[in-house]
Amino acid sequence: MASYQETLDWMFQQLPMYQKQGKTAFKKDLTNILKFAEELQQPQEKFKTIHVGGTNGKGSTSHMLASVLQEAGYKVGLYTSPHLKDYRERIKINGQMISESFVVEFIQQHQDFLARQQLSFFEMSVGMAFQYFSEERVDIAVIEVGLGGRLDSTNIITPEVSVITNIGLDHTQFLGNTYEAIAYEKAGILKKNIPVVIGETLAETKNVFQQKANAMNSCIVFAEDNEFTEIDSDLKGSYQVYNKRTVLTALEVLKSVGWQLDDQSISRGIAHTVKNTGLRGRWEVLQTEPKAICDTAHNKEGLKFVLQQLQEEPFEQLHIVLGVVNDKDLESILLLFPKTATYYFCKPNVPRGLDEKELEKISKSFNLVGRAFSSVEKAYLAANENAKNNDLIYVGGSTFTVAEII
Repeated sequence: MASYQETLDWMFQQLPMYQKQGKTAFKKDLTNILKFAEELQQPQEKFKTIHVGGTNGKGSTSHMLASVLQEAGYKVGLYTSPHLKDYRERIKINGQMISESFVVEFIQQHQDFLARQQLSFFEMSVGMAFQYFSEERVDIAVIEVGLGGRLDSTNIITPEVSVITNIGLDHTQFLGNTYEAIAYEKAGILKKNIPVVIGETLAETKNVFQQKANAMNSCIVFAEDNEFTEIDSDLKGSYQVYNKRTVLTALEVLKSVGWQLDDQSISRGIAHTVKNTGLRGRWEVLQTEPKAICDTAHNKEGLKFVLQQLQEEPFEQLHIVLGVVNDKDLESILLLFPKTATYYFCKPNVPRGLDEKELEKISKSFNLVGRAFSSVEKAYLAANENAKNNDLIYVGGSTFTVAEII
């Protein structure tokens, strides 16, 4: 029998994985996942779900929802991507990762089918999550969209509620380069007669969502129209205020269709999201002297909040460890970064990672000055060596940069 590591290696080697490869791994088609679901005897129909899409905040929103449902006494599945350290972070029940043995046995059992149908890494993972949640008889599973929505492999479920957090210009090479085009793709997760919660809207996107909801006869609720009492959370990013509002709105919808969620469970669930679910890399404090913070924000909309919050921190000098992938709109991102910080440019260790020298060169044209390092680890070490106790270190630019230092 293959070991856990050998099994993962086999999965990674199948068709290129979007997370590492980029555009070549993106498949605009649901054929494979529909065939796989049939092969598995439609496991996704055997438990209730919540479907969460959007550009930013869908990971935090998914984890908060799962945490609240867990506090309310439900057995809760949680499927998210990408993972930071361990593949099994993607598939959890009540905060516990799927076992290595389930991963190994599942792939072994279906290996011939997976190879014959040429399923992608993501498609295999979605099928595995659905099968695991079905076998473990979860009460409900929170399913995070991988990329887009309409043609995402997760989009074969009929949820209790669909949630779209917000729309930003990210993954434009797959989803279109206007807010309307991206909103259209994200709105593809709406289902007939199933309510939908929209976290944040723009003038360009509100109409897209409204039209789609009308076409699907879906009750649409805009979280922006709601006001809630502030609830403290162990997710400390300032941007979480918007995710909390989206979550609280979605919970109201769940209550209206019969889910038992009291105020105490809601407060506890939001307060203990990290503790209950193990979510990492969201405004995470890595050390205190000098203080170091990492965050997985990687596009204009996400980074705007994080960089604003950094400026509110007390520090003498700011040190930024920056690594990005090669398919981002660098100009829109680099314009946001402070020119007074000291930079440590690096390449995250994935094929999509942008070469550190290239990043240094492009950043220089935005008056962001520093040195290039051959790895994230070396860049972080150098920042630590240079930083005084009253300085601040920030690590970010990509999920993969953060993954290498937590």
